[in-house]
Amino acid sequence: MNLLENLPKRKRQRLENYDYSQNGAYFVTICVANGDPILSRLSVGTVALDCPQPKDVKIQLTQIGRIAEKYIKSIERSYEYVFVEKYVIMPEHIHMLIVIDVPYGASRAMHPTLSQIVSSFKRLVVKEYGQKIWQRGFYDKIIRTQKGFETAWYYIEFNPLNRIQNKQNKSKESKNENQ
Repeated sequence: MNLLENLPKRKRQRLENYDYSQNGAYFVTICVANGDPILSRLSVGTVALDCPQPKDVKIQLTQIGRIAEKYIKSIERSYEYVFVEKYVIMPEHIHMLIVIDVPYGASRAMHPTLSQIVSSFKRLVVKEYGQKIWQRGFYDKIIRTQKGFETAWYYIEFNPLNRIQNKQNKSKESKNENQ
């Protein structure tokens, strides 16, 4: 009996036979190892607690979060035809909406894949910070429609607010259970 047969099989994270360097929009999630909340802290002003809006949520970046933001902003300068349309740095993960838009007729030979873009980003953050912080790999969703793009954009926009509201709801539920 082969010992390797009993080991769990690691699920492929990328679509097989899909060219991740081709034009398209991608919703990317990069997670911190062990889910540690080391990238940012979220808060909302007391005035906005009753009916907060995304603009009411304050994202306070940590040192690592500021390094990550610096390299997110450098992606467009580093890769021609690659754009970060929207991003958010949550306490233990980052969401990015990345668009690759190579003009018709331009050589595709030198254009990076999504994996190369994300790997480079993660490597630069780790190099500057001085220690490994990322979970292996990343998650992506290929966006195929305008509605899919808008859904991803709004998800990123509302993610901090939704996190705070979920925490508030859990806090209320636990108070009610203890009464």
